[in-house]
Amino acid sequence: MYMSRPIGSPEELERRRRRAVALVERGERPTQVARFLGVDRSSLYRWRQQAKHGTQALAAQPHPHRPAQLTAAQLVRLEGLLRQGAAAHGWPNQLWTTARVAEVIRRHFQLGFHHDHVGRFLRQRLGWSVQKPQRRARERHEAAILDWQAGQFPRIARAAQARNAHLVFLDESGFMLTPTVRRTWAPRGQTPILDAWDRRDRISAISSITVSPRNRRLQLYFDLLPDNTNVRGEHIVDYLRRLKAQIGGPLTVLWDGSPIHRSALVQAYLAAHPEIQIERLPAYAPELNPDELVWAWTKYSRLGNLAAQNTQWLRDYLETEFAYVRRHPELLASFIEKTNLPLRL
Repeated sequence: MYMSRPIGSPEELERRRRRAVALVERGERPTQVARFLGVDRSSLYRWRQQAKHGTQALAAQPHPHRPAQLTAAQLVRLEGLLRQGAAAHGWPNQLWTTARVAEVIRRHFQLGFHHDHVGRFLRQRLGWSVQKPQRRARERHEAAILDWQAGQFPRIARAAQARNAHLVFLDESGFMLTPTVRRTWAPRGQTPILDAWDRRDRISAISSITVSPRNRRLQLYFDLLPDNTNVRGEHIVDYLRRLKAQIGGPLTVLWDGSPIHRSALVQAYLAAHPEIQIERLPAYAPELNPDELVWAWTKYSRLGNLAAQNTQWLRDYLETEFAYVRRHPELLASFIEKTNLPLRL
């Protein structure tokens, strides 16, 4: 039975051939190797013969034909089609894969593009790049979020300034002993190994970015709880109490609708301290809280791929990184600018 050439770059095909030869030489049955790798069994025998003449004999040659090209006008039209989103072309979400783009090109221009060529085409001719989508809750009310951002927040900021109160963007997060795995560089075909403990040990944290009412001075405050401790109402109360003692004035705290913030203990403390006013961020809109970016910057940038030996080691790293942010108010300013909140700094 004839099988067409497997899909893949010349490098991938060569790697498949080397692996096939190695498996057969190790004693694996050719029929099983062929089925596992998706190649014809006769190819295995041919590759074994070629391997006797040296490793270069297994090198694969690129397809000889030149991929079809789109004209400038077709290129403009294609980008317009892609900007409509994949859902407009019948797929269940808005995400584009190279296979989907190749299908759009086939439908509208009657040209066949291999998906490997589509990736290079998108980068080189359209200036697109591979990106990881951001999840967004379907429960979001976009109009209400925009109204809060453009209308309600300026009112909150003005009222805080009139009270001579600090704006406080507050949030909680957690850091696991197991590392946050991020992409890294390595030789092709050699996936790096990250040795780490498979334990659920964690450190919960509370932090806040504060904005002073007069000179708009930015500061970061944080608290790391004892190991494996969940944030509870008493921790929020203790944090607010110490934050107020350090700042020494009224506060306007902006936070989300977490049940912790609505707990009876927190509400009782707030009722007894009217100098601390609470403003709730819109539901399902974490991008409006710049303190969220403190966590993102720490987890995914500074501590990505950190395989800590124990929680004390992790704690030391967290304290070091938070202290770094505290010393760089321009970094805090970039977090606030990222939210697009109309706040003059």
